[in-house]
Amino acid sequence: MVPSLGNLESYIGAVNRLPMLTPEEELSLARKLREHQDLDAAGRMVLSHLRLVVSVARQYMGYGLPQGDLIQEGNVGLMKAVKRFDPDQGVRLVSYAMHWIKAEIHEYILKNWRTVKVATTKAQRKLFFNLRSMKRELKGAAADSDSYRSSLTEAEIETVATKLNVKREEVIEMEARFAGGDVALEPGASEDDESFAPIAYLADDRQEPTRALEARRRDELAGPGLLRALDLLDARSRRIVEERWLKVNDDGSGGMTLHDLAAEYGVSAERIRQIEVAAMKKMKKALAEPA
Repeated sequence: MVPSLGNLESYIGAVNRLPMLTPEEELSLARKLREHQDLDAAGRMVLSHLRLVVSVARQYMGYGLPQGDLIQEGNVGLMKAVKRFDPDQGVRLVSYAMHWIKAEIHEYILKNWRTVKVATTKAQRKLFFNLRSMKRELKGAAADSDSYRSSLTEAEIETVATKLNVKREEVIEMEARFAGGDVALEPGASEDDESFAPIAYLADDRQEPTRALEARRRDELAGPGLLRALDLLDARSRRIVEERWLKVNDDGSGGMTLHDLAAEYGVSAERIRQIEVAAMKKMKKALAEPA
């Protein structure tokens, strides 16, 4: 049975209960799909690996995008992997599918996060998806959160640039963009673009120097623009927008879900979604008007 997508927590619980395939079962199903285009076999292969997609998607929670969307994109990659899987190559589907799942999630992040528009080359993409882990390694496994959030030193910048084969200026630029897109809501600087979520523009003055903001032209609307738009909302609408779009916890997870907010306010999840949509429209209109 395909798990319901109505509630993310329920979905994750359901896919984790789905049975795994034995190597023999996987081989048999893969051959049925390859030789007879058996869609039932394809479905069983997809279902048995949905938990893998959830596991991979969790690794990308630090980019401020909804976990449900990351999982959906990963599922697309899984289906592509199942379609292309060759049972005679001597590898398990889990190993083959990992590449396709990550590829789809990477593409989704690159298309939807404003800060990665600089990641246009293969080396720059490698920088984007490895900078966080490399910075953590350079700062030391035992470093506290404030130490990790501090800027890279000149020597560390050179180390990253050399290992990833990019220019040191690109390392500095990407670090500055990360500093502006991976923090909780605080008075800071922001800009707006109809195609992207507000989290992509959020910056923290404690982490990103003003000169970096100016150099990246990320102060078109500046902090006051976002704050003015938020001030137009009633308390409930503002809290919903902040929790759903502008909050990133220390562990990389986002804010409250629709169901969490629905339980708090005593309404349905659909009602929370309607309030969220109306609030976002109101904010976009305010941001489009001259100050």
